[in-house]
Order: sequence, then structure tokens, then C-alpha cells
Amino acid sequence: MSTPSPGGEWTAQRRLERAEALGADPRRFRELIAALGSGERSGRALSRAEAGEALDLLLDGCCTDAQAGAFLIAHRLRRPEPQELAGMLDSYARRGPRLAASPRRVLSFGVPFDGRSRSAPLLPLVALLLLAAGAGVVLHGGDPMPVKYGLTTAEALAALDLDRRGLPWDAVNRHFAAEGLALLHQPTHFPAAERLVPLREQIGKRPPVATLELLWSCHPGPHLQVSGFVHAPTERLAGEALAATGQDDLLLIKGLEGGVELPTNRVAIASHRVGGAAGGAERLILRARDHGLGAPEVPLESLAQWRDQAREALAGSGPLRPGLIWNGGFLLWRAGISDSLPAGLTRAERLLEDGAVEQGRRQLADGLTAR
Repeated sequence: MSTPSPGGEWTAQRRLERAEALGADPRRFRELIAALGSGERSGRALSRAEAGEALDLLLDGCCTDAQAGAFLIAHRLRRPEPQELAGMLDSYARRGPRLAASPRRVLSFGVPFDGRSRSAPLLPLVALLLLAAGAGVVLHGGDPMPVKYGLTTAEALAALDLDRRGLPWDAVNRHFAAEGLALLHQPTHFPAAERLVPLREQIGKRPPVATLELLWSCHPGPHLQVSGFVHAPTERLAGEALAATGQDDLLLIKGLEGGVELPTNRVAIASHRVGGAAGGAERLILRARDHGLGAPEVPLESLAQWRDQAREALAGSGPLRPGLIWNGGFLLWRAGISDSLPAGLTRAERLLEDGAVEQGRRQLADGLTAR
């Protein structure tokens, strides 16, 4: 969980000493586990403050691995409630890095940190298209992690000569201010959260932290939060949790592999909530074929093949082109950069045909080389 002893492991005594040094009562975490894991009759959900406290203790290493695993699996089985996710978001806001707010129209994306394994990702390309339109883009992720160990956003960007995994946080902020693109790479920028990754392997399931990762943003200023979901209950949960934290612009997409990418081969479902809890959500049912962009889903076969397909798409051709225009145009519309879906699609296509997206990629790559 934290800096290990010379033997490579934390002893119970060393964990006790750490908890006491941080002012934490070592019995407190047991009480929070008991609240979640005591069954239907005597168990209960945590309050917002308790959920935030529990995640603070996890991130600070003030519990044993056994306790951490017990808490995560108990919380998964009970399923988190909105106020619990709000408390966990509070904890990440306290413990995680923060970008300087941008004057651009910022879109912050929440996708599964364990990556993609079946379908070719579009988000790195969509991000470049949005940047070419003048937007700011915030991406979050890490290295391949359980349970999927799929292709990550950071790996995909690196394949496009945009490897930002080793940038110190002050450099991330400088690039974001100058260029509009930020990647939070969890192992580099949020090591306290990265220490929970081995537990995900050991419990063999995505814990509630995986849902938290879809909703959290390191950008504290106004932004459109774009998050993926799979199951209908997650849609309600996400909306209520983020509304409680004051995030009042939320676009939820039932995307490929739980991500944010609209499919091109079937009906696409999304909802856009503006104004927090009082605003209500606009339900969006969309079909790419209605706009001449229907296309088969492109399978993910290898990183090398994806890189070649991505380069084709940036040049305005290849199998990823319809999905890139479909998703880029949709987001330009929902972000208010274009005033309608047709206008957004037209602008996305023009940005590709004019070479603006590829030119922007080259400028970003040159900026990394020159740093």
C-alpha cells in the first residue's frame, strides 16, 4: 500500500505506526468494513463523509491488504450508493493532482482504466479532432491493469508519438495551458491510487473504485464530463453522485466496452444532464446510418494494426474514419462548439479533410520532443 519495509512487505506493526503517525485510529477501518459487510439486517451503506474517510484511509495506506480487499469486495457486493460515490470523489479531490482551470471549452473523459480488448479505440483520435476545433481535452488512465489488461489510452497516444506517461505534473499543466491536452497517468501522477491496483488482481473483480474512475476529473474548473456506462443503474448512480459534488454538465454514453464511443453499427444511447440534480437529463437515441456513417465495428487485433488504422483515419480514410467523424461531430454538438449534430459532423469531416487534425498531432509531438 505504501513504502514497504526492507523485506518488501508491511508488517502489522509498521502499518499501525503509519496510521498513528497520520492521526488515524487503526480500529476505524474495521468499523467501516463492518458497516458494509454485516449483511442485509445489520449492514448499511456509508454516508458521504464515511465513504470519503474510508478511501482516504485506503489511499494513505492506513489498513492492511486484507482489510483493503475486504472493504473493496464488500462494497462491490453491496453496490455503492450515490452518496458513497460522492464521498469517494471528495477523497480523490483531496488526494489527487489538480490541473489549473482552462479558459477553453474543456471535455474530460472517463473510460475504464483496464482498457480495451475487443474493439479499436477511437478516443485518442477524437481527442485530437476536438483539439483541432479549439477545445480542451482531459484524459485519465494508467498502465494495463486487471481485470482486462486491455489497450490503454496512454499506450494508444504513445503509438501516435504522443507519449505523455513520463511527464511531471507541472509539465502536464504547462502543456495543457499551451496546447489544450492533458493526460493523467495514474502510476506517474497519482501513485496513492496506483497502490490499489494489485488488490484488483487479487480480488478478481472491478471494485467500486473502477466506477469512481469513470466519474472523477482532475480538472477543477467548468467542463463537460463525458463518462461511459454499461448498465442502466450505473447511469442513475453517476448522475446523482456527480450532481451532489456540483458537476452540473454530464454526458453519459453507453459506449463500446463501457467507454465513451458511440457505435456505428447499431443504435447509440446517451443522456446529457445540464444543471445538476435540478436540470434533468436529455435522452439521446442516435443512429450513424441516418447520417451516412453506418459501418461495422472495427476489431482490435494488435497495437501495430491499430496504429496503421489510426494514421489512415487522421488522413481521412480507412475503417476508423466513419466512427471518428460520428463521435467527433457528436461531441462538438454536445459541447456547444457546433450548434447541431449535422453541423458537428460537417465540421468534423472538414477538419479531417483539411489536414487540421493530423497537423495538430504533429505539433503536439514536436512539442514533446522540444521539452
